[in-house]
Amino acid sequence: ALRTVFVSEQGEPLQVVSKPQPWVLAVVDLSGEASPRERLKECLRAEAVRGFDLACGPLFRAQLYRLAPDTHVLLLAMHHIIYDGWSLGILYRELSAIYGAFACGEAPTLPVLRVQYRDFARWQRGWLQGEVLESQLSYWRERLGGAPLVLELPTDRERPPVESHRGAFHAFTLPRELVDRLQELSRREGATLFMALASGFALLLARYSGQRDLLIGTPVANRNRAEIEPLIGFFVNTLVLRADLSGEPSARAFLGRMREACMDAYAHQDLPFERLVEELHPARDLSRNAVFQVMFALQNAPMEALQLRGLKLEPVEMEVGSAQFDLSLYTWETPEGLAARFSYAADLFDGSTIARLAAHWRLLLEAMVATPDRPIDELPLLTVAERRQVLLEWNATARDYGQGKRLHGLVEAQAARTPEAVALEFEGRELTYAQLNGRANQLARVLRRKGVGPDALVGVLAERSFEMVVALLAVLKAGGAYVPLDPSYPVERLGHMLEDARAPLVLAQPHLASA
Repeated sequence: ALRTVFVSEQGEPLQVVSKPQPWVLAVVDLSGEASPRERLKECLRAEAVRGFDLACGPLFRAQLYRLAPDTHVLLLAMHHIIYDGWSLGILYRELSAIYGAFACGEAPTLPVLRVQYRDFARWQRGWLQGEVLESQLSYWRERLGGAPLVLELPTDRERPPVESHRGAFHAFTLPRELVDRLQELSRREGATLFMALASGFALLLARYSGQRDLLIGTPVANRNRAEIEPLIGFFVNTLVLRADLSGEPSARAFLGRMREACMDAYAHQDLPFERLVEELHPARDLSRNAVFQVMFALQNAPMEALQLRGLKLEPVEMEVGSAQFDLSLYTWETPEGLAARFSYAADLFDGSTIARLAAHWRLLLEAMVATPDRPIDELPLLTVAERRQVLLEWNATARDYGQGKRLHGLVEAQAARTPEAVALEFEGRELTYAQLNGRANQLARVLRRKGVGPDALVGVLAERSFEMVVALLAVLKAGGAYVPLDPSYPVERLGHMLEDARAPLVLAQPHLASA
């Protein structure tokens, strides 16, 4: 796979494997730079966005950066078409064996491979057809029939018409105690840690989107034969999990639903995802991924730490700055707990939003293990600080406007302070406080001449308009009280209201006067 390129022959891709050739590891000396580590970051970012030529290759690159005589950084860059996460563990293991042999002055030896990736590809094409293919397609057609192919998560910004794939990430950790309790719950329910974590993630997405039926993508190693376990290559497939939150299931019952969904998907994992997309014929939208827009993964492929004889190694954290989906949650177990990492589309979300999302996911998982028989809609989502903010701080809106101040008096005071400030906007027109107060005073004088005063009721028949606001203020200024008359009411209803109120006077817009 590491010596493979792909050429186009009559419009079809063709794998071409070159013969082994001498390999020269490029060394970039940064030790003379004023700030070697800052310069290293620039080099790594540039390499991360550097493309691959599928037809010419190579699809596997390596560079060694020298920061000091005893400090180096090794960069390995591979196109996803020739490797997957499982392959990385194999690469580390073989690199360690070869380096260790050279360090001891010995000739390296590796186990002879029984098959190569092209053998698997040839077998898969021959096997996945006829009844086998139809069985796989039939399951997925039925499973995803009528499913919503769009997850409408609330975003911080409007979705751009075309995905830019600009991304960022947020890393966090779930404590060991919580992970142990999730595993205990999973064992009791005949499920796995992956199923419990995915259930909590589905609950989170449902709370944020309001959808009770949603799709989540998840990668599967797809190495279900012993011969292909030691191969470097792209075997991974993508499965679509359909989360059904209908009714009012308990957390325990919903975990059972997700267990069944996962087991069924695993049993039908051989259909390549791209073939499934062809079958579903989703409406193409350049602004989002087809079929699903959110990914969840628990990284449990065999992954030994890279160990090179005589060297002390540690990974270098770097942000690639890209995102394949709207939202992806990658997790892996560590002695300290569960390491987790949200990758997200920077065009849609702010970092603070994703940090809050991570906190809410943890809360839901804690509630699941604490009260598994509680309905999922009752599981708490807000932190203590957020509950205090929503229930107390945002509701502390009491204001002292002073005793005895009435609405029309407040408008008069504002007109005296800021006469040219805009008081009303309607259909492209504006009315200042001075204009509003002046018109209301004019009408109030007319009403006073017509006998309006204390205890007098005045009907106001008006649509939403400047005239309606002027009329309401004028009645108050004249000392009366208004009876709002909705123009959409039947004439009989308006007549009954006027008769019951015994209003001697009605203010109406001219085009409504006949009512």
